[in-house]
Amino acid sequence: MTGSPVRPLILRLCLPAVISNLVTMAYNLTDTYFIGRLGTAQSGAIGIAFSVMTVFQAIGFFFGNGSGNSMSRELGKRHNDRAARLLAVGFAGAVLMGATVGLSFLAALHPLVYMLGSTDTIAPFAVQYLTPILLAGPCVCGSFALNGLLRYQGQSAFGMLGLVSGALLNFGLAPLFIFVLNMGIFGAGLATAICQTLSFAILTTMSAKFGVIGLDLRRCRPDVLLMREIVGGGLPSLIRQSANSISVTCVNLAANPFGDAAIAAMAIVMRITMFANSVIIGLGQGLQPVCGYNYGAGKYGRVKEGYWFVVRTATCTLAVLAVGMAAFAPQLIELFRSDPAVIAVGVVALRVQCLTVACNGFNMTSNMIQQTMGKTFIASFLALCRQGLFLAPTVVILSHAMGITGLQISQSVCDVLTLLVTIPFQVVVLRGLSEKPANRGN
Repeated sequence: MTGSPVRPLILRLCLPAVISNLVTMAYNLTDTYFIGRLGTAQSGAIGIAFSVMTVFQAIGFFFGNGSGNSMSRELGKRHNDRAARLLAVGFAGAVLMGATVGLSFLAALHPLVYMLGSTDTIAPFAVQYLTPILLAGPCVCGSFALNGLLRYQGQSAFGMLGLVSGALLNFGLAPLFIFVLNMGIFGAGLATAICQTLSFAILTTMSAKFGVIGLDLRRCRPDVLLMREIVGGGLPSLIRQSANSISVTCVNLAANPFGDAAIAAMAIVMRITMFANSVIIGLGQGLQPVCGYNYGAGKYGRVKEGYWFVVRTATCTLAVLAVGMAAFAPQLIELFRSDPAVIAVGVVALRVQCLTVACNGFNMTSNMIQQTMGKTFIASFLALCRQGLFLAPTVVILSHAMGITGLQISQSVCDVLTLLVTIPFQVVVLRGLSEKPANRGN
């Protein structure tokens, strides 16, 4: 981690992460595809459920990244005992919080789906889809946390194996439950819950047996200092993912007056653009353990080299993907729902999004390296900007002022605003690295 050439090291670590993210998004898109065969209201239910799934992601990323950031720095300092405690506390916290939130949401599920933007026709399907997923809440949160905790140890391949196993199973279970067993959208939710549980079991086993430091719950001994480190490291992830949930809800609420087709179209567009962004997240996840180890070891030149390599690679990759998505926008939307009203809304929204999606190469990579370095305030603020401070008011204002066109362009407006805010903050962070005495000779 601290001696191998930086670029090949990042590529080796990011490949499993990219594959994991792509496969995870693929099986999310699988649900979208098969559910799209059932009807427009069912497609809209996926958009409602997405808000809830991002809450589980927020919990898993909070504990996984919060523990993992500090854990990688401790491993760089060769403080393995403390790293093992961070691993155990992060895992236990994710599982317990997942159970608490899952049961709480289940108890208030009917009013919850209306709060998230459901129409009367979408709500029953959203309830059916979410019920089994909420019951699997501990496994969902635990899987997200463990994937991150393995990655921060430099064991991305094991995290990939756990996620890919569940995803591959979903490719078979979803159509089996939906169509063969005639379980409809409930079958899609049940298939997702089963697959997440399988991934959790595999990741738990991998972490206990093959991690650099094995998962051992006897080491789950939280104290004030340790919890402060976890909160500091995980807060940007929690804010980022919570803001995602809020932004999806805002989009659903703004689309609600335009009917089920608008909600379904925006849900499909969000899934497609997230597929592109998942590649960039994987590149950043390959950078994070390299950053954590080398930052902990004082090798700041390697941190900067890795950062700029990932920024360039991510931006170029997103630009290429954007061209492809814009060119085949009608076919991509129609793949998930052939309703002409859905296609009309979705094609415009996707093409506008493609104009600015490359900004996320800089935005996301900067935010992830800030988080790994322990720059909690900066990372948390920038994590909140796009999906919280910017998107929520933008989508409300533009949709009222410009109708459905405002809804379609709001995400792109926020990409540009976030870029403009991120640049000066990241300049300060990088300038601070240049001023470190330990940077000499690295």
